[in-house]
Amino acid sequence: MSKLIPIKPIQKPRIGLYTIGLKAYWTQFPGLKDRMIEYGEFLEKSMSEYGEIFNYGLVDTETEGRKAGEWFNERNVDLIFCHAGTYATSSILLPVHQICKAPTVILNLQPTERINYEKSTTGEWLAHCGACPVPEISNAFHRAGINFRVINGLLGLDYTPKISMTNENTSGRKEAINAWKNISEWIRATSVKANLKHSNFGFLGGYYSGMLDMYSDFAMVQAQTGMHIEVLEMCDLDRFLEIVTEDEVKEKMEEVYEMFQLSGDSASDPLAKKPTEEQISWSCRVAAAQEKMVKEYNLDALTYYYHGAEGNHYEKVQGGFIIGHSLLTAKGIPCAGEGDLKTNLAMKICDILGVGGSFSEIVVTDYVDETIILGHDGPFHIAISDGKPILRGMGLYHGKKGTGVSVEAKVRTGDITTLNVTQTIEGRLKFIISEGKSTNGPIMQIGNTQTPIKFKKHPDEYMDQWFAEAPTHHCAMSVGNNASLFQKVAELLEIKCVTL
Repeated sequence: MSKLIPIKPIQKPRIGLYTIGLKAYWTQFPGLKDRMIEYGEFLEKSMSEYGEIFNYGLVDTETEGRKAGEWFNERNVDLIFCHAGTYATSSILLPVHQICKAPTVILNLQPTERINYEKSTTGEWLAHCGACPVPEISNAFHRAGINFRVINGLLGLDYTPKISMTNENTSGRKEAINAWKNISEWIRATSVKANLKHSNFGFLGGYYSGMLDMYSDFAMVQAQTGMHIEVLEMCDLDRFLEIVTEDEVKEKMEEVYEMFQLSGDSASDPLAKKPTEEQISWSCRVAAAQEKMVKEYNLDALTYYYHGAEGNHYEKVQGGFIIGHSLLTAKGIPCAGEGDLKTNLAMKICDILGVGGSFSEIVVTDYVDETIILGHDGPFHIAISDGKPILRGMGLYHGKKGTGVSVEAKVRTGDITTLNVTQTIEGRLKFIISEGKSTNGPIMQIGNTQTPIKFKKHPDEYMDQWFAEAPTHHCAMSVGNNASLFQKVAELLEIKCVTL
């Protein structure tokens, strides 16, 4: 959909790949070398869906290992997959990773679910013995201080090579499906780290006063994630507001009517009214200025909050924020309110991974349905909405200055995962991850985003565990079961991670 075309496309990670073997085998067992190359090319083709793949090919001697390490460095790879195609001494591949320090995953992917015991030759066995060198590799890497991960399973070919003496069409087996799930998650997680290193997060205004969990050390955040934080003022936004044209306001108006539906007056809350034409027009003018500012400063995400003197111009400007920030979030520039930079990071991680990331906090607990309703009065990630979000005119923003238009919406029904990014006493970031299901339960008509979530435990038991981890009171809500994906992101960023 055109409305979801990102302002800045997500960069694919640069992934290194090579296959190991023992050079002595190639003359002893005709066809084995070409078979290893064929398996490597299959891996390259399959992985290319998720990243930019740099396949070195075979590494079968120590000298070739050194060349491969330099080759990967020249290509600035973010992650390396070592395919254990057949047996190779650990000395062959250790130089690759001593020279190139990119994170490493060892692939122990057997081509067949069962070898042909009656017909197999030594050469046939060697084509299926990728697990044989992995203990040796693990020992060598450990003693060399090289961190690594291993993915075990089946290669997942959808055909059988002519040379094979057994069935190698294993794409439908659970061992192949699970292996490729892990491979794709490592590449996608690497995409987060790679993109954050090149990201600019805008911080507009300041914090909501007294929300101690919001306060972040910018140097600490950059040191642990690589992202740059651009400190912005309301006057930076205002100068763009001054040059917005009527045509640009009209264009934003068209976007708004395509993406949202306008409410009538709320049946329950006198503060929530049908938005006026003046409110919509002003929000669209502010939205046009917000997008200009994002492009001018080359932003990838935006954290914001403004609390000024009663009745000043900037109060009116911030009153028009929510529509524009929802539009930006839909275009790959997630926006988080109340100065919550850490949750903005969580939202950006979700957005890079293509799983949404809607700004949320606890709204209320429903003990009848045993759900916890999560939502907020700020921007909403339209890509994961249950139908068209509703725009409501707000007589006031609770706890804040000003009036304007707010978004009322819920995340679509199904599996969800929340990602809370908090900070420990040691000054380190920490992930708190929870999987649950969004339900079709009722929500209030008060102009806020709200989604009833049923976690795997009773709300009280879940909250006992959640609060014990010292979270921030906001989190990002994503769609799908993403715990293992978020865990890999945490591991690559060297951030502590807890899954409830």
